[in-house]
Amino acid sequence: MSHVGVPRGTVRKRRSLALLTAGVLTIPALAGCSSDSEGTSRGVPQDIAPAARDRVADGSTVNWAVDAMPTTLNAFQADADSATTKITGALLPTLFPMDAAGQPKLNPDYLESAKIIEREPKQVVLYKLNQQAVWSDGREIGAPDFVAQWRALSGKDSAFWTARNAGYERIEKIERGADDLQVRVTFAKPYADWRSLFSPLYPKEITGKPDTFNDGARTALKNTAGPFQLKSVSKAKRTVTLTRNPRWWGDKAKLDTLVFRAVAPEDRTKALADGTVHITDVDATTADRIALALRDGSNGQPLTHGPGADLTPAAALRSWALAHGSDEEQAEIAQAAREKNRKAVAAYGAEQKALRGYAVRKSLEPAYTQLALNGESGPLADDRVRRAVARALDRQELAETVLKPLGLPAKPLGSHLALAGQPGYKDGSGALGDQNTKEAQALLADAGWTQGGAAEKPKDTKAGSEAEKKDADDKKDAEDEKKDAEKESTEKTGAEEKKTDKDEEKADRADDSAASRAEGLYIVGQDDKPGAGPVQAPDASTATHVLAPSRAAAAQSLALLRQASAVSAVSEDSTTAEAASKAAAQDKATAQDKQPGGAAGAYAPLGTAAPAPASVKGPLGKDGKTLTLRFVLPSGPGSQSLRGVGDRIAAMLEKIGIGTEITKVPDESYFKDHIASGDYDLALYSWPATAYPATDGRPIYAKPEPATDGSLLVEQNYTRVGTDHIDQLFDQAVAELDEKAARELMKQADARIWAAAGSIPLFQRPQLVAVDKKLANVGAFGFAAPRYQDIGFTDRQAAGSPADRKK
Repeated sequence: MSHVGVPRGTVRKRRSLALLTAGVLTIPALAGCSSDSEGTSRGVPQDIAPAARDRVADGSTVNWAVDAMPTTLNAFQADADSATTKITGALLPTLFPMDAAGQPKLNPDYLESAKIIEREPKQVVLYKLNQQAVWSDGREIGAPDFVAQWRALSGKDSAFWTARNAGYERIEKIERGADDLQVRVTFAKPYADWRSLFSPLYPKEITGKPDTFNDGARTALKNTAGPFQLKSVSKAKRTVTLTRNPRWWGDKAKLDTLVFRAVAPEDRTKALADGTVHITDVDATTADRIALALRDGSNGQPLTHGPGADLTPAAALRSWALAHGSDEEQAEIAQAAREKNRKAVAAYGAEQKALRGYAVRKSLEPAYTQLALNGESGPLADDRVRRAVARALDRQELAETVLKPLGLPAKPLGSHLALAGQPGYKDGSGALGDQNTKEAQALLADAGWTQGGAAEKPKDTKAGSEAEKKDADDKKDAEDEKKDAEKESTEKTGAEEKKTDKDEEKADRADDSAASRAEGLYIVGQDDKPGAGPVQAPDASTATHVLAPSRAAAAQSLALLRQASAVSAVSEDSTTAEAASKAAAQDKATAQDKQPGGAAGAYAPLGTAAPAPASVKGPLGKDGKTLTLRFVLPSGPGSQSLRGVGDRIAAMLEKIGIGTEITKVPDESYFKDHIASGDYDLALYSWPATAYPATDGRPIYAKPEPATDGSLLVEQNYTRVGTDHIDQLFDQAVAELDEKAARELMKQADARIWAAAGSIPLFQRPQLVAVDKKLANVGAFGFAAPRYQDIGFTDRQAAGSPADRKK
């Protein structure tokens, strides 16, 4: 599928600094609310038409579509993208590729072993290299390559233009082991994700000097060490061509040539039909056409879809009559239209016939779509409003909208830091709570957003966004100018008359405001059956409209945070010392995270005005402003599914009184000019999966820090929502060498991220790959990295056919 909405370069950039949500207080118990556990979560298996190597023929060329020509072949630069990852995966060493379960697995083509041999006083990892592993120039892969890459990526030399250095900055030294095949890496600080380092591994000829690192590896890789080597890069043909590496010591590549060809998503159906590509990600529309082609090829019946399929017999008869009628002008027009339709039908039929040679292989992509809520300013700076948005979403419905029509399991994602099937996955969404319209409305009321709020006079308050402050300043300036003009032309008696008129007008507005507040509202805790009878305006002696967080709301928020910190509670067989340590950490986290605001999933406090639960008519308001959020979505042809999800989210928010202003922008500017710059309130985009959440997740969820110029340093946290405690949990996990303990810390961090309600995971993205039916060991890989040397044709005649063959 098209990767619109995925930050460009994030497949590798995620390890960097710079890679589509009752009248009683109810708070779910976080430790017991999870629906999936580490032992029960199940991922969707990959779909690659596996075949033993002896059933795959030698020879032939395969064309593999990518979204665009790679701007660089250096995976550590900021503009590296998914094409860079695919190509370097076939050319360079990956020491620990992900397996089908999303775990890093030692690659025996390059390593005999790699393990921690010392923990105290410092962590030491010993790599034992495969003695046959050599670069394409014949030189052995060894310690000098590790040293050069460490120095280039450590961040100590600014001459190297690198987008990431996470992990490399923790290394103290690298030295040769007992022999040339051993590399000994000593860390200055413990690093749990050490397996993420040196993948891909570049030769020292590239990483040894800034010039070759910055520019030399962008368009050429003369020295490689994979089953393929780079033959050519053609901007004119928009291709990157790989051929077999004659010095490859592992299983010989089945293909002679592997060509990565840039094909726009909207052109892929035609490319498949023309035979110019054999493998390509496709969208649901193209997948449906291939399914129809396979169906139609077996029934022998005329096509019932495509151009002219909706032409009724009456319309066809009328068209024929006009084309053969006495009115020559009308006949000419009708004949031209009939000829155009005939050609379209013929072309469509030919394409459908060609598409019968393909199969659509389906799985879930190792990436998830989220609803991002920009918490930097405006209504979403209030965590109660963000929680209300999250509680309004029916995530199950959104998942079914995208996945169910494709025949894929439709289940909402429950974690920011792992996907279903990975060892560290656990559904932590209970930290925020399930969809609940009443509670979402109550949270909005607690934040001051009411039915009559849009008509109220703005109040003098220090809270609010910069936009609200600017409007207030502009209004004050205008009033000052008006008063100055009146002072020059009006006598004292006139001014007194005006003052009298203003007092009367103010009294009238006060009466209207009281009436509007009473209309359609109920008081939480006073009305057992909201909306059952006529609603009266609250008496000041018996109820108070609490529009700011109350003591009770703050207490419930504190309870939520305490429970979030206990998401990975001490197990029954834990020692007393371990339990005491965790309890101390919980108390410390509670003190750090005290802040006003309603608790996640909580009703507003007693006496708070809240919307009627049945339905809300029109957006809510506050201080004369309506509650409307700017929802930015991509407009390209490959983003129909994302826009459909956006429309459903807008409808769900409308039910609780939140209006949305949907803005559709070009795909190429969607992320750079809107998401990264913070020019949005709501947005849908995706993050790729990782086997290293402590390293890769931190820049995405790190608390933004103020820069010297007054802006925010957000790293990759484009929601601008974070806490000190989340950062601390990441820091603890990345230094925790006990894998089980590190996973528990990540579960605690995930619960905190849910409670902050800046990012709402919706579903794992579908992965649809159209593949020549005769190709084996390729398709929808899921988590796993491809084994490029195993890809080939099972039909020996197909294997001998030329590339770019017409079907």
